[in-house]
Amino acid sequence: MTDVIEIRAAGGVVWRPGSYDDVQVCLVHRPRYGDWTLPKGKLEPGEHPLAAAVREVAEEADARAAPEVRLPSVRYRSEGSLKEVDYWSMRAMGTGGFQPGTEVDAVRWLDVDDAVALASYPHDAEILAAFAALPRVTATMVLVRHGHAGKRLTWSGPDTARPLDDRGWSQARALAPLIALTRPSRLLSASPRRCVQTLDPAAETLDLPIEISGDLDEPLAGQQPDERVLAAAARMAALAASGERTAVCSQGKVIPGALERLAGQDGDYDTDKGTGWLLAFSDDRLVAADRL
Repeated sequence: MTDVIEIRAAGGVVWRPGSYDDVQVCLVHRPRYGDWTLPKGKLEPGEHPLAAAVREVAEEADARAAPEVRLPSVRYRSEGSLKEVDYWSMRAMGTGGFQPGTEVDAVRWLDVDDAVALASYPHDAEILAAFAALPRVTATMVLVRHGHAGKRLTWSGPDTARPLDDRGWSQARALAPLIALTRPSRLLSASPRRCVQTLDPAAETLDLPIEISGDLDEPLAGQQPDERVLAAAARMAALAASGERTAVCSQGKVIPGALERLAGQDGDYDTDKGTGWLLAFSDDRLVAADRL
């Protein structure tokens, strides 16, 4: 029988630039347990693990951080219950959110090797080792497929004008806070109305304009699918090479092929409507793709 996970939690390896091209990561001290550990905490009801990870890092490590790469999850027994903790690497972008109290009474920023030596638990040391093995991340991107927009056969107008339906708008609103967690500076959308609308709630949350890019569109009649995939991949590679944090909305016939080209290998990149990926790049090379 498979053990039932009774506690879900999330946290992160938060990093900031150190000296001589090194980075520093943080550990927190919990007086209740007398330990040094990675910042983490339980999910609130209905909370997405990524949102919980960012929130807990802010509350425990006083770091407002942008997630970059998903790290291995950890399972262990905690006070008799099976607990699973999801982790992300995160870049510290500022301070704030710390909740003073008895849970955490000290935060230390250390070189990775020193953090491994100080960590009280082997699983924390393993997560830090996984972080240390990551390629250098220079840019991140949220890539989403537009939300539900009814059925093409029941829409009498041009397909590019087909809007989101109620389910699609619900998906767009659910995506907005996840997109905001990554702190993008630009929002780009394929031309169809349903793609632009999928980014509308994020644009309102972030107070950013939505830029339209035909390079992200599916092929029209007579166009070669490979040409559209190449155009989308080239557009995303150029965004990544700029070093900016971006959010992009594209279409189902483009996303899988574009990700395979960016990754340089085949993969399972099929993407349901209203869902997406957190992508990490080293220059213009895709080094991690994690489903949101």
